[in-house]
Amino acid sequence: MSQVFKVGRRDFVRISAGAGAGLWLGVNLPGVAEAAAPRAFQPSAFLSVDEAGAVTVWVAKSEMGQGVRTSLPMLVAEELEADWSRVRVEPALADAKYGNMGTGGSTSIRTNWEPLRKVGAAAREMLLVAAAREWGVEARACRAEGGAILGPGGKRLGYGALAAAAARLPVPKDPPLKDPKDFRIVGRPTRRLDSGDKVTGRAVFGIDVRVPRMLHAVVARCPVYGGKVRSFDAARTRAVSGLRGVHQVPSGVAVVASSTWAALQGREALAVAWDEGPAAALDSAAIRASFEKAMERPQGVARREGAGAAGLGIAVRRIEAVYELPFLAHATMEPMNCTADVRAGGATIWAPTQSPQWIQEAVGKALGIPERKVTVHTTLLGGGFGRRSMTDFAVEAALVSRAAGAPVKVTWTREDDMGHDFYRPASLHRLAAGLDAEGRLVAWTHRVVAPSIARQIFGRPSFRPGVERPDVVEGAWDLPYGVPAIEVDYAIPEVPVPVGWWRSVYSSQTAFANECFLDEVAAAAGADPLRVRRSLLAKEPRLLGVVELAAARAGWGSPLLPGRGRGLACHFSFGSWVAEVAEVSVEGGKVRVHRVVAAVDCGTVVNPSTARAQVESAVIYGLSAALRGEITVERGRARQTNFDRYEPLRIHEVPEIEVHFAESAAAPSGLGEPGLPPVAPALANAVFAATGKRVRRLPLSSAGL
Repeated sequence: MSQVFKVGRRDFVRISAGAGAGLWLGVNLPGVAEAAAPRAFQPSAFLSVDEAGAVTVWVAKSEMGQGVRTSLPMLVAEELEADWSRVRVEPALADAKYGNMGTGGSTSIRTNWEPLRKVGAAAREMLLVAAAREWGVEARACRAEGGAILGPGGKRLGYGALAAAAARLPVPKDPPLKDPKDFRIVGRPTRRLDSGDKVTGRAVFGIDVRVPRMLHAVVARCPVYGGKVRSFDAARTRAVSGLRGVHQVPSGVAVVASSTWAALQGREALAVAWDEGPAAALDSAAIRASFEKAMERPQGVARREGAGAAGLGIAVRRIEAVYELPFLAHATMEPMNCTADVRAGGATIWAPTQSPQWIQEAVGKALGIPERKVTVHTTLLGGGFGRRSMTDFAVEAALVSRAAGAPVKVTWTREDDMGHDFYRPASLHRLAAGLDAEGRLVAWTHRVVAPSIARQIFGRPSFRPGVERPDVVEGAWDLPYGVPAIEVDYAIPEVPVPVGWWRSVYSSQTAFANECFLDEVAAAAGADPLRVRRSLLAKEPRLLGVVELAAARAGWGSPLLPGRGRGLACHFSFGSWVAEVAEVSVEGGKVRVHRVVAAVDCGTVVNPSTARAQVESAVIYGLSAALRGEITVERGRARQTNFDRYEPLRIHEVPEIEVHFAESAAAPSGLGEPGLPPVAPALANAVFAATGKRVRRLPLSSAGL
């Protein structure tokens, strides 16, 4: 999910003057053919300038709070030299011509950095030529500024007046891009374009969708993983006022009514007998036992460097530890929902989705129609975190609509949502380190035991075909520290619990094991954790840079109030380098987080306002998980199905959060996820500094402090 693709000079722009009066521009990217475009790895973005001078940017990425409906148009507007006050944004319909529209892996900015700038630059150059011809001057005598072309002698033409003429010009194959020192939009804090609609309630999230003749539905699903309907009795349900139908679908029994409340009442009255299947006796203890068994039978080696595990045999001193992390729910604030209108030969879907094209494909397959007959409108998302990359909720809505013979909105309750999630996998990590006579780290081994998300979803242990290294070792195999002997291996146990991508995926686990264990190694050597990292990161200057920045801004080594401790952790993920320092105290076994300082090197920061918010949200989301997040299994089902048992961080518990970005002229890298992995280990290391107690299992609420 974190692969970066580059745009070649010939893989560029095409233009059409047939989209109405004005200039309409799109970018043709690798793998997107002119006629029948196959799936590609990067999205296309489309730009229009109408005769009134208004600029519209179609965004092919999902907006789930991270700000892409502002930051992506900023890239276009920067090169276009547009009047930002006249820029508006439209969400793109799911279509192969956009390339990969999936929003995940913190890729939206980094994969669009050059393509969208080229779209704006090409349009700018065409407008310059159109103005120059109008005035009978050389194009180099003109310049673009604020939505207009300025020429000799005070001449000025707005983009609207030039749009039609520009649309008839050939597209420049390699338009010049601005020098970053001349940026006037990129790099400046910019208010989100959708803020007004969100504040006034005009913004449409999935749960807000209304279409003519729409009915409402909820689905009774087997609470046991893998279970199915044996039989049902809808006699009492049919007595509910507003009921429109009861239909069995592959996921359960759908109750369709004139309102969501009536559908809920109908489901309450429904009598269902479940075939709970082989997972009915499954519990957390059995899952952990299977992990421990797998720990003794590694299935492959992801990295062997130097002497590998044999390096432990020549070390003077050996340190070992096992770390454990639980299943986690996504718990998005907007529960899962989808509206579908299935008619003869086609379907229209309104979904808060991170993967509109996957929905096209999955719905088409489920209905037995070509995916081109499936129209997907991507609404705003009330949180995604990877959960909305899945297609289950949209396929279910399409099948309910077909059965009901009408447009239907299927709404999930919080219990539905948390009880039928694709959870962040649980995992075990066994690490060992060897020290030489001077206390230097000379050997490191890490065995990862976790279910593979890719294997469950794609039938292979890697997200990308042909990649031998499995997804479970993400963040472990690429340990950044300069250790002479390294070995990372893995075991992938099979569990019936559905798993899926969760914010920062496996890095949310491997960073905890790596960074907590390194602190244990530092303690065994009698060394300061910061000094140890400095000594091991000589060949990783950008990671070392954020470590130094975070430590300096947090006042590492300066006196603290009695009872408090500081912890440091760093991690590289999704193309970015992040270090964090947490300051905590522990009273009566309860951890209180007072302050978190984050230092981030993500290259060029497009919009500092949304960038800072993303890191802050990653810290808060990560703290919620580290402090209290845990899904446990009992009788084949999740015990935690609402916020009474799966409690997020409360407003009054949010610590002071500082975010500092490293100065960088490099192209942007990922940002939505990299801020999360260092949170839990920084927190655990701070707990040790405050109490002398090691945390090797999350959440902290079950750590017995």
